[in-house]
Amino acid sequence: MRHLPRAHGRVAAGLLALALAASAVLLGTATPAAAHGTLAMSTPAEGATVDEAVTAVQLYFTERVREDAYFTITAPGGARVDNGWTHGEPRTLDRPVREYFLVDGVFEPREYTTGFPAVVALAHLPAAGQYSVSYLSVASDGDPVRGTVTFRYTGKPTAAPPDWQPPTGQPDPSLLAAAEQHGDTGSQQPAGETTPVAPTAPVPSVAAAPPTSDDSDGIGPLSWAAVVVVVAAVAGFFAWQRRPARVERSRKAVRRSAANRPRAKPTTKTKGRRATGGGRTAVVPAARRGGKAATVPAAAPAQRAVATTTMATGEPAEAAAPIVPETPADRSASTGGWHRFGDTRLALLVGGLVLTLLAGFALGRIGTADEPTTTAPPPGAAPGGGTRDAAQAVSAGDGHQHGPGTGPHSHPGDGQDQATGTTVSVAGYTLKPVLRSQAAGATSDYRFRVVGVDGQPVTRFAVVHDKPLHMIVVGRDLGGYQHLHPTMADDGTWSVPLKLTRPGGYRIYADFTVTTADGKGLPLVLGVDHEVPGNYQPAGLPPPQPQTTTGPYAVSMAGTPTIGMTVPLTLRVDHDGATEPVQLERYLGAYGHLVVVREGDLGFLHVHPEPELVDGAVKFWLTAPSAGRYRAFFDFQVDGKVHTAAFTINLA
Repeated sequence: MRHLPRAHGRVAAGLLALALAASAVLLGTATPAAAHGTLAMSTPAEGATVDEAVTAVQLYFTERVREDAYFTITAPGGARVDNGWTHGEPRTLDRPVREYFLVDGVFEPREYTTGFPAVVALAHLPAAGQYSVSYLSVASDGDPVRGTVTFRYTGKPTAAPPDWQPPTGQPDPSLLAAAEQHGDTGSQQPAGETTPVAPTAPVPSVAAAPPTSDDSDGIGPLSWAAVVVVVAAVAGFFAWQRRPARVERSRKAVRRSAANRPRAKPTTKTKGRRATGGGRTAVVPAARRGGKAATVPAAAPAQRAVATTTMATGEPAEAAAPIVPETPADRSASTGGWHRFGDTRLALLVGGLVLTLLAGFALGRIGTADEPTTTAPPPGAAPGGGTRDAAQAVSAGDGHQHGPGTGPHSHPGDGQDQATGTTVSVAGYTLKPVLRSQAAGATSDYRFRVVGVDGQPVTRFAVVHDKPLHMIVVGRDLGGYQHLHPTMADDGTWSVPLKLTRPGGYRIYADFTVTTADGKGLPLVLGVDHEVPGNYQPAGLPPPQPQTTTGPYAVSMAGTPTIGMTVPLTLRVDHDGATEPVQLERYLGAYGHLVVVREGDLGFLHVHPEPELVDGAVKFWLTAPSAGRYRAFFDFQVDGKVHTAAFTINLA
């Protein structure tokens, strides 16, 4: 049995210890998600395509929903087509669902096999396209249960019932109050999804992928890939270190063989042939046929001396250089000492490590691989998502609203109602502008820093939507909107030219994801007031209108924003007065961006779209956090130019 040199063994032991430590850390962080009363499946199923008219959608939860639960169904054109809901008869789920409960600090699994349906009636199917079903309830443990499922209808339109009107009501205030008590931690996924919802992240552009989430605990693919790399490095180290030793022993064996073997002159008595190869000649034993021998040229060092000669009998035979057994002295001289670890023990150790990793991966997937839904992270859990430096795009959560099924969910620094940007400091990070005012009509170099918990300027930001930081400017009367992208100097100072034509007060938002000391991404929106002295004449908020114009384009918004509900809004761009379609271009990684600001406290919502156009329109998912009036700003790009359309949303 061969051994590793002592020095090499110490290095190998260190690498193995590192791999074991990494696997232990990863296994220790594989915490199951906590949720209750989740959506288990739906009919039609999430993402299904149906060609026959349906009259109801059935949503199966792991417990009976509250009597004041709220449901909406939105048609492709943005109008609501739901017509009330009722409890259905429980039935066995197609696949069991496992949920986790935090009991005395330990997550305990419970498996559910029965679904409790809420049957949401469909008044009619006005058009072919994607239909969205949104829901809001509160589980028996107090967590909000909310989300959205979608299906596509390809059949013929159906007529609405006589005298039927689309519903316009809002959820019951007691339901909203109960859902807000837990800070929106009960985010849900569409039924049938097995990947945690979000950040995202990422995907270079997190918000462009609604089925993913930045709120994931447990072990991700990158973590397991890191462990595999460590194991592969250990194995490669062993192979690389052992190869030179084998080559050196082979060289020594050939030299000893040549030195100890008597040289013989080949004659006709040997009935063999001298084999020449442009070098010296040696006599090696041939395959014996009545004691005959053959001669071959001595092989070059580090090569196996193998040659095929033709015997006097005319039969080929393979001749190999003799291998002289090594003595203990030879071993000592060639390797410089031995470590007590041998190959057998080493193989057992590496094998045990591999089995540990495989077992850990299997345990980490228990409760997720066989579930039709994935639950939300435990209350208070920080969002995940890897980050890199500002020069690189990353998969990082951006702290805003995400796609279907995500629902409102909390991030560090977010308020409970998801309206951010109302404070200048959050989670120890502070927005510090150099100047807080400027003259009307003048272009100023607006500069600011983001200061961290240590009082020093932050210089590490994750790239989200193609930029490390987005700066939004809005007047207190919800006019004067601008979406800018400052540049950062080496000392952490951001700067951008800023022109404000009207006197009055403004709110400036810095929307970014900072990379913390432990390498995680922390999405934040900080806001600071900015003044333009002069005779302030506030403009009145325009009334809600489904259509507006910007430049040569007519932009229409369809949908029914609902307090506390994740519902779709569709934005469609057409040429004003023309029939040819508008070719939207991607802007900041998406076909459009929607910023919504609440009147009064100027609470900020940055709503992200589906990654692709849906039925020719840009589709967003909005969760209105409270009653009130909002102004929505829709950025889109055509022929390399960015345009902005503004809409008023009234949820008074």
